[in-house]
Amino acid sequence: MTISQVNHIVRDLRDLGVREGGVLLVHSSLRALGYVEGGPETVIQGLLAALGPEGTLLMPALSYEHVTRCSPIFDVRHTPSNVGAIPEYFRTRPGTRRSVHPTHSVCAVGPRTSALLDDHPLDDTPCGPHSPFHKLHDVDGQLLMLGCGLHPNTSFHAMEELVAPPYLFGDPLTYTLIDADGRSQQKTYRTHAFIGYEQRYDRLADVLDEPALHRGRVLAAEVYLIDVPAMWDAALAALRRDLLYFVDAISHT
Repeated sequence: MTISQVNHIVRDLRDLGVREGGVLLVHSSLRALGYVEGGPETVIQGLLAALGPEGTLLMPALSYEHVTRCSPIFDVRHTPSNVGAIPEYFRTRPGTRRSVHPTHSVCAVGPRTSALLDDHPLDDTPCGPHSPFHKLHDVDGQLLMLGCGLHPNTSFHAMEELVAPPYLFGDPLTYTLIDADGRSQQKTYRTHAFIGYEQRYDRLADVLDEPALHRGRVLAAEVYLIDVPAMWDAALAALRRDLLYFVDAISHT
């Protein structure tokens, strides 16, 4: 890790509009940043420095590729995530906590971690009212798409769950959940399906303008910084006009 690259990341994030002391959820692509000496640790050091000691950093730790109908077991300590190198490193980094959810867990560090993560086990859907993806709206959070475009925006599921479009929910599934103390329990969840549809969350750019959706750069990556309450207002309005606005039907011809 080089101090100069950390400082470069901090400058880029501050210029972009990341709020010191705020709550920031990051989706990321390490490759898009170019060569980063120190890899994910350098990126996380830059994010934490930009947020400052009163800020809280979150990253998705989605595990739906590993926790499946054939293997419905989730261990908050050991089940890997499947959303890239930076969040997987963050998951294992000392001081990081992870919410308990079989497919849509979130990792966090910072003073608001408990408030954002602790209630996630109360939900019986992936992104219900107790999930960090939902709570990000209530804490005036920001969303950073770090080199990955607008498409992999899991927060959309929290909004979709409020209006329940026809593509969203599939058959329920009972999972085994193992918490940080090694205690095991079984719980049944409504799962997400998306059968016959392709997600088009990049269409957020058609309904949300500057400054709520701000485009810039961090190192070599094109990035987007999104104001979460404004995103909810714009995206929910679009969904209520057209439940299929943020998906395309998959053609089988």
